[in-house]
Amino acid sequence: MAKKTTRKGCDTTSAELKPDPTADELAGLAWAIAHPARVQILRLLIKRDACMCGEIVSRLPLAQSTVSQHLKILKESGLVQGEVDGPKVCYCVNEDKLQRLKQLVDGL
Repeated sequence: MAKKTTRKGCDTTSAELKPDPTADELAGLAWAIAHPARVQILRLLIKRDACMCGEIVSRLPLAQSTVSQHLKILKESGLVQGEVDGPKVCYCVNEDKLQRLKQLVDGL
């Protein structure tokens, strides 16, 4: 018989977890925002309707190379998109992916 412990308002009967394909998706997106600098970058981009270029570096107390590494992680997750505009890269939030992250968190 499964071990049952009680906590106020909780039934903790042991049960096998079923595979959940959204768990990997949520974990990947959560990892992408698991660093305070990446949260700050995402917040900066959310506040802007247009893409931001070098302005991100000037807004954070981090080296350009560090910001670039964080942007790379955000891009790989799909939360941020980058577009080359001559010698600059312009970044903006991928609204669809951001909404998906919110849905996944709401489903916890």
